[in-house]
Order: sequence, then structure tokens, then C-alpha cells
Amino acid sequence: MEFEKSVIFGCGTEEYALSVEQVVSIEKLSHITPIPHLPNYLVGFTKVRGELIPVIDFNRILYNRPTQGEAARIIVLNTDVVNYGLVVSEAKEILNFSESDIKQVGLVNYSKTRYFTAVANIEDRMIACVDPKILVNSLDGIREIIAYLQKLMEEEKSQVNA
Repeated sequence: MEFEKSVIFGCGTEEYALSVEQVVSIEKLSHITPIPHLPNYLVGFTKVRGELIPVIDFNRILYNRPTQGEAARIIVLNTDVVNYGLVVSEAKEILNFSESDIKQVGLVNYSKTRYFTAVANIEDRMIACVDPKILVNSLDGIREIIAYLQKLMEEEKSQVNA
């Protein structure tokens, strides 16, 4: 039997899962540089292991309110589009889902929630599985932000090489 190893995190009163394969690290919420006039979901930018990444607040995407609290974490995600930080209320645990735990959901057809790819049903828990690439691609204005980020990184490289 094949298991899907997932990082479980909380936002609001719900639990969500991300594939361990796409998680680079889990960081404390600190040193985020806000940039004015960015979309509501984008908290700002931070450096993780020398790489400048955008930081996206999952609570703002889901519930239109900022993540707060001591337990808040940034889950750094690796996608082929962009590496980014996802701010969540808390990072809980790592679980192994078996194929029988995971059910595909019809919500993937709804354009605003396409990033929910499945629901894991374990004992008395329902955990929505999130695809980080679909999530980042679903955000309004993210292409311009990624282009801006790439421009910043190129400028930084040219300054280092100068």
C-alpha cells in the first residue's frame, strides 16, 4: 500500500494537508517586508536560506482575515512556478495517508477552490488536501508579482557581479 506523506496545518477551525514533497521548510513568522499596494493575500517578502520569496496568507485567501497568534508559521513551498511561503495558523504534524483515506472532491470544478484536490477522511477528521501550484496560480495578480520578484533577483545578481 502506498502512503502519501503530508504536512497537516490549521487555518480557522479547519485542517489542511500539503504533500511533504513540496514543503521546503516550516519557519517562524518573522522578518516579512511588506510592500504597499500588493493584493490583500500577499503579506510581503522574506528571505529563506538566501532566497527572496513572496509570503501568502492562507487565512486571507480563505476567510479574508489575517493570520494571527504565536503558533502561526510560514510553510515554505517549492513549485515549478515559484517558491513561496504560506502563512498558516499552526503547523500540526506529519501524517501518512493511505489511498483509501483520500477521496477526490467535486469542489475542484469550482474555479475559486480548484486548489483543494481531495479530502482525507481519517477517524473523526476531515482534512482538505491543497495543491500549492494550483493555489499560487489561482491568485489574482500573482504573475506580475512573480515577474517583479524575478526582476529583483536579477538586479541583486547584477549588483553582486558588479
